[in-house]
Amino acid sequence: MTIAASNLGRLFDGEGYETPPIFMRSHADAFAEYRHRSTAQPIFFGGDAITVLHALPDESVDCCMTSPPYWNKRQYENGGIGLEENFKEFIDNLLGVTAEVYRVLKKSGSFWLNIGDSYQNKQLLGIPWRLAISMCDQQRWVLRNQVVWNKVKGSPDNALDKLRNLHEPVFYFVKSHSYYFDADAVRSSPKHARVVNGAVISATGVSGVRYRRQIELSSDLTGEEKRNAFVALDEILMQIARSELADFRMVIRRQQRATHSDSEMLSGRAKELRDRGFYFLKYHPKGSKPSDVWDIIPEDTHDRPGHYAPYPEDLCKIPILATCPQDGIVLDPFCGTGTTNLVAYEFGRKSVGIDISTEYLRAAHARCARP
Repeated sequence: MTIAASNLGRLFDGEGYETPPIFMRSHADAFAEYRHRSTAQPIFFGGDAITVLHALPDESVDCCMTSPPYWNKRQYENGGIGLEENFKEFIDNLLGVTAEVYRVLKKSGSFWLNIGDSYQNKQLLGIPWRLAISMCDQQRWVLRNQVVWNKVKGSPDNALDKLRNLHEPVFYFVKSHSYYFDADAVRSSPKHARVVNGAVISATGVSGVRYRRQIELSSDLTGEEKRNAFVALDEILMQIARSELADFRMVIRRQQRATHSDSEMLSGRAKELRDRGFYFLKYHPKGSKPSDVWDIIPEDTHDRPGHYAPYPEDLCKIPILATCPQDGIVLDPFCGTGTTNLVAYEFGRKSVGIDISTEYLRAAHARCARP
């Protein structure tokens, strides 16, 4: 069944529910028409993920964000992935889906995957990492980040022999080394420099006075290196004054340790210290990028009692803003009640949702039906 947010007429099922509009055509035809529409309202396909994905053409979506059912946790309507007797079979089934996602994703596309772990006989199975490593080794995915979703608060844990589980991973994959990523779309608002008594002060209060003193008193810098360091420091302060940088730090030989490593074989900055006697850490004027730890409280499900594990809207915002262009299409092959699609719609992106449950798709359609 194909469910679309459009005005193609309404039908009723045998239980008296008013169903969303239904395309009486194939998934492939419905998707082909949807790609050329001007509206960003999502399109939803009913069915298991692999079967529906088979109908989508190669390299036709820009971004995928999803959270498949976790293994051996809950039984959803119409069954599906997550009910396997063996967790290895569960991983194999998910690999079948991720292979199809790889095919339909553009070379410039990104795939964000949230999946939680499970216990068996008191052993934490490591399912997320088993899956991620298999995706990289068997399907050529490139893993760019592992985000830690810190849930801040969680359900009570009555186990007396382990710690509480309060985080889940969100893996960020791409399929090529040339992919779309708009870092500026997700930067935090920067602080601004100011001028105090004629001196330029950076966003965090750096004026350069301390660095000038360290350069002047250094016994490790040559006279030429000192002159070059003063000139470079003046230029950095001018960039701060022109709002070309938000902030900076200066690392001077024998005054501060090199960032990351002192080994000249491993660190380009260590080489710069050796050759020039100093280098700068420069902070972007548009603010900092998000880190790989996200503090996001799980979503309250009081308005969706039939779905036990919807992830919060905030979890989708950075992935969609950063990795789906404005005219792109977002895919969620386990869309549930449509959180990914709702966020894509609110950001003006088209999206495709797939789920095996007609009840979830009705809820997803209702959430995304408003203007």
